[in-house]
Amino acid sequence: MSTPMPQQASASPMPEGVTDPNYQPLPGRLGNLTMIQLHTLEKLKKELKEEGHFDEKRMDDAMLLRFLRARKFDLVKTKEMLLNAEKWRKDFGVEDIVANFDFKEKAEVDKYYPQYYHKTDKEGRPVYVERLGKLDIKALYAATTQERQLQRLVLEYEKFLNDRLPACSKQVGHPIETSCTILDLGGVSLSNFYRVKDYVFQASSVGQDRYPETMGKFYIINAPWAFSAVWQVIKPWLDEVTVKKIDILGGSYKDALLKQIPVENLPAEFGGACNCPGGCSMSDAGPWNPKSGAQA
Repeated sequence: MSTPMPQQASASPMPEGVTDPNYQPLPGRLGNLTMIQLHTLEKLKKELKEEGHFDEKRMDDAMLLRFLRARKFDLVKTKEMLLNAEKWRKDFGVEDIVANFDFKEKAEVDKYYPQYYHKTDKEGRPVYVERLGKLDIKALYAATTQERQLQRLVLEYEKFLNDRLPACSKQVGHPIETSCTILDLGGVSLSNFYRVKDYVFQASSVGQDRYPETMGKFYIINAPWAFSAVWQVIKPWLDEVTVKKIDILGGSYKDALLKQIPVENLPAEFGGACNCPGGCSMSDAGPWNPKSGAQA
């Protein structure tokens, strides 16, 4: 009788700073790489350095692995994606946005198109909320422009990677690399969506192409029947891993959200118990913001 083969150990050590003894990295992450994956990571780094594209400050192994996972560890495709993202950073002026951009109209925009990070889910990920159904297109574009919205989006992605994720990782004792998103379509009208579709598509492209592998869980709530029907059609064409991350929910979403997000962290408007002073959408409450007093 043959003895079962022991599970193959990871070719890469655990990332630094892990204090959670139960942490088991998902495949394709530091601490759970095959020899081939580790070799591909090292080869990518070597080529980027030789060609003068390597950014010591930003391109740590976790960042490179996000791009590698997005292209299923295909070295050529990964490098193309990464270099395109680097060119976009220069063209879009990302460093300047991080240093100087001030979204003064935030409180006004919040009334017509709320988009905000708020506390964490049960896995320690930052919760991101977007309420497309509250969109008032005329008032929104009286308060801001599409270009400034995209600049704000990029600034928030940079804060997400450099401030929010490290703070969440420290709190749980292991790397947190993704978010938990709630997209609320309650009251969305096709005509309003059509007028803002360019921004939505551009925002989606920025997320997928420039900040890949940052979506952990995605709840689409108050989805109209037509949206759910379209989802059933496109679902078979999507990657299985992506499909597992997305839940399309109608109006009965409360239980599903509370399975993933502690009741004290979920805003009351979604069936939770959180009522931040001045409103959850403006509080920026979470472990990344000590002023908020929210370490949950």
